[in-house]
Amino acid sequence: MFAPMGPCRRLLPLAVAALLVSSAGDAARAQPPSGREIMQRVDARDDGDRAVQDMEMLLIDQNGGTRTRRLRMWRRDVGKDIQTILFFLAPADVKDTGFLTYDFGDPDRDDDQWLYLPALKKSKRIATADKSGSFVGSDFSYADLTKRPLDRYDYRLLEAGEQEGVAVWFVEAIPNHPAEIDETGYTKVRYAVRRDNWVVVGATFVLKRGSREKHFTVTKLEQIDGIWTPTSMQMATAKGDVRLHETRLELTHVRFGQPMDDTRFSVRQLEKGP
Repeated sequence: MFAPMGPCRRLLPLAVAALLVSSAGDAARAQPPSGREIMQRVDARDDGDRAVQDMEMLLIDQNGGTRTRRLRMWRRDVGKDIQTILFFLAPADVKDTGFLTYDFGDPDRDDDQWLYLPALKKSKRIATADKSGSFVGSDFSYADLTKRPLDRYDYRLLEAGEQEGVAVWFVEAIPNHPAEIDETGYTKVRYAVRRDNWVVVGATFVLKRGSREKHFTVTKLEQIDGIWTPTSMQMATAKGDVRLHETRLELTHVRFGQPMDDTRFSVRQLEKGP
């Protein structure tokens, strides 16, 4: 799934989670987890493996004009790394456009990303300097489609509150590494993290240029095969009170534990198509 600025995931023991959010917790409420501890738990959250899903992407411009795109995505874990490949299925002007990501668990290693454009019949590797750019006209950037290294940010718990009637932690993340700002284009992020399952259900990204912000919201969250999965989400770009553009994503036919092999996640497969 798309998980903007989403850290990597592993299963958190339920007993530990319960201690942090249960009513046994007058002491826990008096001493809430730190911002970093919260984001470490987000990082540790199980979001499934060997996943296949269909997506509908709706692009909405400032005047309300819309464009719809259909995609299919495959994702698997390889040790601490994450490999993802997706293809546009429709409409005709973007059909067979493909995108491949090797999201490395080593924070000192740059992630690899390739975009295949069928009109050019070749793949283009996404340079680090270009990762803050728009992913095929959407409000998501290339950098949004990979996890961000925890150690490249300083975290601060702002407050406990509610979002859409659900208890959340609000955590501020400030990049402490100049390369991170250059790669993402963000100078600050404010996350909303659900306190019961450690899912990021909202975020505000402050952009380095243009006095703009991007606002991410999960509008539907479902449990699929025991995995908490955002199945409806949106990212909007705004300047002040003016919404400049919006991207909505709807996920369907989400399946985990699907058979996959190495050939699926290759530049050759990217150029071959779905």
